[in-house]
Amino acid sequence: MGNPSVVFATPYFGGAAPLQDVPPDLRAFYSADRSRLKHADAVAFHIPDFTYARFGDTPKYKGQLWVAWSMESNANYPLQADPAFLRHFDLRISYERSADIWLPYLPALEAWHDAQRSPRPPGHSDAPVVMFQSANDNRSGRFEFAAELMRHIRVDSYGKTLHNCDLAETDDGRATKMRVIGRYAFCLAFENSIAPDYVTEKLFQPLLAGTVPVYLGAPNAHEFAPPHSFIRAGDYGGPRGLAAYLHHLTAHPDEYAAYLAWRAQPLPEPLRALVLRSREQNVWRDLVERLAASGTKSQVEKLPRLPFGYRAALRSRLWKLSTRSPRRTTASF
Repeated sequence: MGNPSVVFATPYFGGAAPLQDVPPDLRAFYSADRSRLKHADAVAFHIPDFTYARFGDTPKYKGQLWVAWSMESNANYPLQADPAFLRHFDLRISYERSADIWLPYLPALEAWHDAQRSPRPPGHSDAPVVMFQSANDNRSGRFEFAAELMRHIRVDSYGKTLHNCDLAETDDGRATKMRVIGRYAFCLAFENSIAPDYVTEKLFQPLLAGTVPVYLGAPNAHEFAPPHSFIRAGDYGGPRGLAAYLHHLTAHPDEYAAYLAWRAQPLPEPLRALVLRSREQNVWRDLVERLAASGTKSQVEKLPRLPFGYRAALRSRLWKLSTRSPRRTTASF
């Protein structure tokens, strides 16, 4: 078998596929040129960008593997959890540990160690709680929860959501955000939806910044963090009860300090193993290696299959004609 080739069939959040993240020695294996679909060993679909109108007529050639790729929650994109849809795909790349290729949000081991070696930033904010939230997704009810919480405890909100505070320094992106978070006792870490394994940077950034996350999200988030390192927002009977607990911790420094004790201890072995597993997997390399191991090579056929069906293909073609888009979104059969 020659070098495996992977072509992205869809955009990536409406833009170009993130091929700049591909390691230099693998870049020859990846492309976003849809004219090369018929020669590809694998075709990758970023599911949050998938619509039947745009991609329902995508042909599948003999020997190809189709890849469903998403780091987004199934609650936000239910299509990616639909068995009838997923049966068209041979591999799944996801934050879910059940995926063929696991792609979690976990920080690298070095990031955890750097946080443990660094002294906790001195807190000097008048407000006990900080919040950075700008995205609109809200299937977890996080906006309503935060709004009610703010009635019972002061929360400095720097994002677009419930904005009430502006940065007093130049915004350098993530570095600025981490510095600001570290000045507060607590940080609201509210996921946009609640699903197992969907544990994002919302939890990890406060942990690494040196504060205590107040987390709303995955029921198994404890598997992705040190023990007693974050507070579950839903464990106190609602926003009023949570606010009372946060006030209690600010009045009892020893109890608050217990949430930061992990910084002076080795990472628990289960978490360390999970971090190492996530770092050992490079999604770009893993996909190429899987293709190489499969021993398959696409063979161009005059009449490739239409996995989504002829009706979906016809509707897709008609929709494209009706939009009169100058850009073709599918390769010629």
